[in-house]
Amino acid sequence: MHQFFIGDDQVGKEYITITGSDVNHIKNVLRMRPGEKIRVSSASGQDFYCEIAELGDAFVQADILDEEVPKTELSSRIYLFQAIPKGDRMEYVIQKAVELGVYEIIPVDMKYCVVKLDERRAEKKLKRWQAISESAAKQSKRSRIPRIHPVMRYSDALEYAGSCDVRLVPYENERGMRSTAEALAKLEPGKSVSIFIGPEGGFSTEEIDAARRDMDVLSLGRRILRTDTAAVCAMSLVMMGLENAEEHIYDRDLSG
Repeated sequence: MHQFFIGDDQVGKEYITITGSDVNHIKNVLRMRPGEKIRVSSASGQDFYCEIAELGDAFVQADILDEEVPKTELSSRIYLFQAIPKGDRMEYVIQKAVELGVYEIIPVDMKYCVVKLDERRAEKKLKRWQAISESAAKQSKRSRIPRIHPVMRYSDALEYAGSCDVRLVPYENERGMRSTAEALAKLEPGKSVSIFIGPEGGFSTEEIDAARRDMDVLSLGRRILRTDTAAVCAMSLVMMGLENAEEHIYDRDLSG
């Protein structure tokens, strides 16, 4: 079932109205017809199963079906602070992080980043990155499209992450998994989580020292991971930890 996103003003009592580029996609790319079902999410996070009723020149109208839509969003907001990698690795990180439930992705300019973006290139990249986020959100049946922030300086990123309940920093020179287990044990449904991923050149001494002041520095294992691999690994650990905790609470409520 195909997924689409709309504004809150496009939701009626009995039907929704799709406009913009999705109209051409539905009519001419997917070649959908009246009677076919779609999944639709509004800007405020409402989810609907709908049935296409009318295909206009500039709109698609779909009737809202009286069916419960499974929730796909985590109860916690995960903020991924990703050092800008070289090549197209940022696109890969965005795609996979969105699939794994990230809330926001913040590209960060760190000391040993190989890539340095000027204002014009950064603006162009941001549009491309946001489009990838939307595409991945549709594919994975998310209820919202994660925001991709403009590139931040490391000091600003630390400040932005300061309000998160749990702050994690995977570090290639950290040894032993005890710190990792202790950090992941802090994950609870509803708590916000920040994850800092370093660049190809690693964190500088100053950067990791600044992170240690109020963040949990942990290991992702004995092997040195590429920056994009580290992002996916850390996101997977956090996602699984949160979903496991949510299921425990659900099971406890049922038995209680």
